[in-house]
Amino acid sequence: MLSTRSLYGFAIFLSAFLLFLVEPMSAKQLLPALGGSSAVWLTCLVFFQLTLLLGYLYAHWLTRHAFDRRRQLLYLALLAAAIVLLITQRLIRPDLSLGSSHPVTTIFLDLTLTIGLPFLLLGSTSPLLQIWLFRKQGGHVPYRLFALSNAGSLLALIAYPTLVEPHLPLRLQRLFWAAGFMVYAALCAILSRQVPEAAQPAPQQDTATAPVSTATRWLWFLLPMAAAMQLSAVTSHITSNIAAIPLLWILPLAVYLITFILAFEFPRLYRRSVLVRLLVVMLASLGYAISKIDSSFPIGIAILFFLFECFAACLFCHAEAYALRPQRPSETTLFYLLVAAGGVTGTFFIGIASPLLFAANYDLSITFLVTALLALAVTWPDGWGQRLLWATGCILMLYLNFALHNAYANDALMMNRNFYGSLRVKQSVTKEGQPLRLLLNGTIQHGTQIFSPGLTRTPTTYYARDSGIGLALANCCAGRTRNIGVVGLGAGTLAAYGNAGDRIRFYEINPHVLPIARNLFTYLRDSQARITVTEGDARASLAHEAPQGFDVLVVDAFSGDAIPIHLLTTEALTLYRKHLAPHGILAFHVSNQYLNLAPEVAQLAAAAHMQARLFDTPSVDSRGEFRSTWVLLTDSPTFFTLPEISAIATPIDPIPGLRAWTDDYSSLLPIFQPSGH
Repeated sequence: MLSTRSLYGFAIFLSAFLLFLVEPMSAKQLLPALGGSSAVWLTCLVFFQLTLLLGYLYAHWLTRHAFDRRRQLLYLALLAAAIVLLITQRLIRPDLSLGSSHPVTTIFLDLTLTIGLPFLLLGSTSPLLQIWLFRKQGGHVPYRLFALSNAGSLLALIAYPTLVEPHLPLRLQRLFWAAGFMVYAALCAILSRQVPEAAQPAPQQDTATAPVSTATRWLWFLLPMAAAMQLSAVTSHITSNIAAIPLLWILPLAVYLITFILAFEFPRLYRRSVLVRLLVVMLASLGYAISKIDSSFPIGIAILFFLFECFAACLFCHAEAYALRPQRPSETTLFYLLVAAGGVTGTFFIGIASPLLFAANYDLSITFLVTALLALAVTWPDGWGQRLLWATGCILMLYLNFALHNAYANDALMMNRNFYGSLRVKQSVTKEGQPLRLLLNGTIQHGTQIFSPGLTRTPTTYYARDSGIGLALANCCAGRTRNIGVVGLGAGTLAAYGNAGDRIRFYEINPHVLPIARNLFTYLRDSQARITVTEGDARASLAHEAPQGFDVLVVDAFSGDAIPIHLLTTEALTLYRKHLAPHGILAFHVSNQYLNLAPEVAQLAAAAHMQARLFDTPSVDSRGEFRSTWVLLTDSPTFFTLPEISAIATPIDPIPGLRAWTDDYSSLLPIFQPSGH
């Protein structure tokens, strides 16, 4: 019996390990086609949760009836079809080059055709094998195997950024994953031949306890929904402030899984009285923090606080759901089905519905309100103390949503939101009292303009005259007209450098940015250069264009606070060089507090036999200039010897063991700086 249980446990563990190993792997493959946005991961989460729900539905259907010969053949046929799909996926994968115009559809189509069926089968494993083991051995439904499943998932999430991503290219990752799936399929095929054909447990086992109430079934759905909202909202918040990278995607998901393990494996450790007090403090503290939309907090500390709040909220939701689990075996798969349905609903609301419904980002505040409402419902039987506590908490969270709306609207000329983020243009004044407009993507400033006589054409923020890009544009062309390419539009600040006869071509993926740059800022229309804007992902656009002959090509597209990784690979650099004029200059904007990108760009330069220098310039508040870090690349033998350049340029300190990124390989661990700089 022990060996049988161990075999089932290994199958469940392996399925969960493969399930959560393929999640960051698949999402990472999509980033090059979709601009590197953190929304790629959130949309992938919706797909994963939805497919997991379908997997639970499949398990529910299989266990509601006798596992006869017909159902066994269907089960084996689907395993075989999944293996065929993995072998042939390169032949059926859709073209992603134009995916940026319909990102959600592109993500769902690609994931469905490449991993949809294998993911569904892996997702069905835990509830299905629990029922099979129960039918084989009797006794009680082995809910603790669900914790084993989550342990496998957690191990996969830890292994991916630390062991898999740094050492294996995507091609080998896919190959090894497919081999692991084949082992899983063979194991499940063996186990399926041992399942008794009994359709239902013996009547006395299923009627010994009363069926659960409708209210309890609603809580099976709503509590996991709130936990999934916490996962998605916290993930979106912290990745928008650094970068859309698997390393940061994985942190909230790991916290989410740890709470599942604690709730299902160690339920006796859960103390509602302690956790609800902690939770109300965390909601109040972080609710206050997010209400200060124009204030900044150390992101390292903020991440820890948000992860801890996510842990407290998800543990509360999952532990309470586990406490309400059914005792009737016939309701087991329904329990898992509703848990999965809640997860789908929560991630769908945050990942897809919220950007369509709201002009600003209220994800965290709405999530906090939903969590407080469920805490009120769950703790209602605990007496008037808890009722008053959580009723007050609900009122405060509701107030927070209205306060956020007013704060976003205060001095805002416009607000809108889509797949690529939330944009806001704010009217303000400088310290000298001069009118100022700011373009913000979430909390990150992506451009400003001073509206005072003589200053409207002054480049501000990261684009000052003495910055790396300012020096490149001033010294690239010896007084002749210039042909300039810019990846990333923002407020259009670089158009301020345009002189008569110059050509400046911008590439912008977010369709909401161009109307803002044209109508609420004047850099584009005041420029003396001939301005063109190409909408869509820059790499896809450049790949389809004839060589442009740029004297300077600026890579300044940002997802959160860093350039998307797919714009920093050897393949991307090869494409950029195709569009450079002889001895042209590539300018990478690498300002970032937590990622030391300059050594990686230097690796790319070395691989392409180009020279690279670092330009780090300080802020000048009176002119609206921020501290900026640029890396300039060129194969010109004379550019870095020019007096104006050599006086500021510095060599880039290498990082031992750092490798040049490719579309098939990238790892941020070597350049990650948790303490900032």
